[in-house]
Amino acid sequence: MRPRRIFALLLLVFMVAYIAQSQKDSDQPLQLAPKPFEGAKIYQYYCAACHGVDARGHGPVSVALKHPVPDLTLIARRTGGKFPYQQVKETIDGTRPGPIAHGNREMPVWGPIFHQVEADQDWGEIRLDAVTRYIESKQEK
Repeated sequence: MRPRRIFALLLLVFMVAYIAQSQKDSDQPLQLAPKPFEGAKIYQYYCAACHGVDARGHGPVSVALKHPVPDLTLIARRTGGKFPYQQVKETIDGTRPGPIAHGNREMPVWGPIFHQVEADQDWGEIRLDAVTRYIESKQEK
């Protein structure tokens, strides 16, 4: 494994451990994901480490990745001015291969994580829609 990938993997492990410890220290039960309807919070929790808070591809983990992280604010511009909602949703879900910049799929596949059953409910599609709509809202005009 390359040093940048090892660094990125270790950073991700430490982030997850920190979140888990923070939840453990509180009186509330461990919550692995934000509420299913909050696209901005889902984005911050799962995407911002690589794509950045502003979605421009400059998150703290991006420097450790093999390929540049795509600027998510330019998706509509790159596709002739129309946001390809279904393609973006399928890329996040993992049912569509990622862009070339993701090479061998450096971007995690979030579908299985979003579809975890909580209180007898699968909120996966709602989470996918919420984060995709949030990314759509970040498009440059």
